[in-house]
Amino acid sequence: MAEEQSELDERIIIKDQHVKEIDLVNRDPKHINEDVVKVDFEDVIAEPVGTYSFDGVWKTSYTTFTVSKYWCYRLLSAVLGIPLAVVWGFLFALISFCHIWAVVPCIKSYLIEIQCVSRIYSLCIHTFCDPLFEALSKICSNIRVALRKEI
Repeated sequence: MAEEQSELDERIIIKDQHVKEIDLVNRDPKHINEDVVKVDFEDVIAEPVGTYSFDGVWKTSYTTFTVSKYWCYRLLSAVLGIPLAVVWGFLFALISFCHIWAVVPCIKSYLIEIQCVSRIYSLCIHTFCDPLFEALSKICSNIRVALRKEI
């Protein structure tokens, strides 16, 4: 009984990886458009003190701006939202495909090949340079420097 429940839980977890519930209330949970799209009437149109239009014009302008922005966004998202979602989905699928099937294998191949080259380089350095620098260090080890102040 416990094994059957475990198998059922595994199937549910696997299904949940491919099907995700969408939050219709909080549509920007990671706040990626926090600063970009927050444009209100007061951010665009403002009248300084002493230069006021009629109150009716100001209220109508506010309503017109807000409603036109709202409906233009909804209309554009209704017309272009699905085609752009297909384009972005294709683009990110292409990027994922290239990363999985080209970039990572190239990097892994490079790391394998460079490891071989680094061993050969290290061997050459230890064979040729180490004795030379050890000899130079023994020659220079007896050099003494004395500073005197002459009057």
